[in-house]
Amino acid sequence: MADQWPGRHLLRPSFVALLTVAFAGLPLTSLKARDLDSVGVLVGDLGNPFFVQIGKGVEDAAVRLVGRRVSVTVRSSGYDLQRQIAQIDEFIKSGTDMLVLNAVDTDKIGPAVQRARDAGIIVVAIDVKAAGAQATVTSDNRKAGTLACKFLAESLGGRGDVLILNGPPVSSVVERVRGCRSALSAHPKLRVLPDDEDCGGSLDGGLACMTGMLAKYAHLDAVFAINDPTAIGADIAADRAGRREFFVVAVDGSPLAADVLKSNGTRVAATVTQHPGLMAERAVQIGLELFEGRLPREDTVEMPVSLMTVENVGGYVGWDR
Repeated sequence: MADQWPGRHLLRPSFVALLTVAFAGLPLTSLKARDLDSVGVLVGDLGNPFFVQIGKGVEDAAVRLVGRRVSVTVRSSGYDLQRQIAQIDEFIKSGTDMLVLNAVDTDKIGPAVQRARDAGIIVVAIDVKAAGAQATVTSDNRKAGTLACKFLAESLGGRGDVLILNGPPVSSVVERVRGCRSALSAHPKLRVLPDDEDCGGSLDGGLACMTGMLAKYAHLDAVFAINDPTAIGADIAADRAGRREFFVVAVDGSPLAADVLKSNGTRVAATVTQHPGLMAERAVQIGLELFEGRLPREDTVEMPVSLMTVENVGGYVGWDR
């Protein structure tokens, strides 16, 4: 594969237009939840800028929508299920009013979620589904995987060896990989190599996994990474190994990935943009409605996603606005 790949103009609707549709009819003024005092935020890994943005988004939205200072506590589990369960129990003991939860395990977190709800805590899942949560706000993860791997397949002309760098077995990752595989399945001359290994969804994990895969496979044509940190780790591994024959696509659309796309010599050719701050804002909105005893207009929200490539990265305006 040459160092330059044919771009695809797959990003047609602007971020603003997509988000306007997603938020139509949702006022951003105070919801007057005067009795809500504390919000807990649990995420998988604060080493990932995506989750840092979610935490900041919850903090900003809580103050703006409630109309006064609200205590927001952000905790990272490091993708450790038992640690996240213990963190939920700590929030229960402290009398937290609302929990915005990025579950480490969609199903196994269920009993802890139920304990929180039994204690009167509003639980809103974010980014991934969580058994027992009263509402869920995610990206359209299946579409994200589909967009990334459609670009990949078309850039290869429908043939070649493709590696999927998988991640933690949570709903967002599972859906991205399903979407990717669906897009690749339309091209019978593409060979998808085994993707059973969990690369941790981190830069270090992507570096370690890709180092092993490069030793295993003498030739690759393209790589799908489940998020930007994994993709950047894979790019570093390829640099160290002196491998130039393949390119990488991912999901997140982070500011760091935008910078990488603009740089010379990168193997990262595309990433699908998410909007973590707006996801956090919507999660807080729904949580406030539930806290006030109102049924939200929708309890499951999938935020729009868009493909960002070397060709259109010049129009990137940030993760959320």
